[in-house]
Amino acid sequence: MSTKLKSRKDNKGRVLRPGESQRKDKRYIYQYTDPNGIRRVIYAVDLLDLREKEKKIVRDQLDGLDTYVSGKATLNTVFDRYMATKYDLKPQTRVSYKYMYDHFVRDNFGKRYIGDIKYSDVKLYYYHLINEKGFKPVTIDNIHTLLHPTFRMAVRDGIIRVNPSEGVMAEIKRSNSWDRGTRHALTREQQKAFMEYTANSPLYNHWLPLFTVLFGTGCRIGEVIGLRWDDLDYEKRQISINHAVIYRIMENGKAEFHVSTPKTKAGKRTVPMMDAVYQAFRDEYEAQKERGFNIEVCDGMSGFIFANRNGGLHNPSTINRAIRRIYESHNAEEIVKAKKEKRAPILIPHFSCHHMRHTFCTRLCEVEENIKVAQDIMGHADIGTTLNIYAEANDEAKLQAVNSMQKKFDIF
Repeated sequence: MSTKLKSRKDNKGRVLRPGESQRKDKRYIYQYTDPNGIRRVIYAVDLLDLREKEKKIVRDQLDGLDTYVSGKATLNTVFDRYMATKYDLKPQTRVSYKYMYDHFVRDNFGKRYIGDIKYSDVKLYYYHLINEKGFKPVTIDNIHTLLHPTFRMAVRDGIIRVNPSEGVMAEIKRSNSWDRGTRHALTREQQKAFMEYTANSPLYNHWLPLFTVLFGTGCRIGEVIGLRWDDLDYEKRQISINHAVIYRIMENGKAEFHVSTPKTKAGKRTVPMMDAVYQAFRDEYEAQKERGFNIEVCDGMSGFIFANRNGGLHNPSTINRAIRRIYESHNAEEIVKAKKEKRAPILIPHFSCHHMRHTFCTRLCEVEENIKVAQDIMGHADIGTTLNIYAEANDEAKLQAVNSMQKKFDIF
């Protein structure tokens, strides 16, 4: 026996269509999803007025579809359509993609008709950003990550025959214009100098527990900022990494903290807690018993371990500024001290939070021959990332071995 669905009606007995509803104040609303996947709402005092607005929305959407199908759409139109199909994107990732596109593509290259864009156009555009705008390789990579799948979707939809961005990045990376730069780890001597200076400085020693955890776990800065006391298992000496806290510019133009879950299975992991890290957590807990614990609530999460002076979450930029002040202060004092002692100064190069992760991985690769173990601890989705760091660590170890042999055997 079939059941007939009950129709929704307004206060005058008129049947309401899908998406339509009437509020308690008698006003009518219509809810729909725009081409970008964003929920929209329109209002009207009268039902007939509301339906006129609905018709206009439908006409506008059909006009956009006609433009797309005819091949006269701009790159901006196609990108917006591509983003509308990405239902599985996390909100933070969606905002990041939109921010990147709006700032670097939309007002210039994005205005071109997609059917007119050729391989050489994409290549010239990337070279323009590198050579004339001074963009870093990582920025070009990020832009390409957005444009390439946008063109690919247009190919699959039959709007264009070939993807004009296909092979562009491979060619540019082989050219002299591409210099990604290598992120080097601190040497053991530099790492020790930085930590000792921080520990002995009344001005900076409150940073010591955080730096110990960064250097001693290899976790990403967002993972460390997002650590909660509940993520620690003191008995097993393990740290559970199952989320991160990120600081991003949102659609309203404001920067906010948000909780993000790992993008890959490799990102969710447990990290062993070495003695120094264990003690750092203990020291931080005791210190916060005096000055107060983190009071921030972020996306329903609370109980975060590390806190700024106001009891909130740390901004990664603030941490990087503190790192810079510390190594600059150390270097200034070290130069004077080394001159008095008639020795070469131990100078600490520029580095950031991510160099701490790279440094940990390097130290790990120096003592751990099983690359898979290192990959699991680091949370690298691609073992190639771990292998590259292992190769760098192995090169340094070989150089140290040869120098040691040279000092031990006087044979030349």
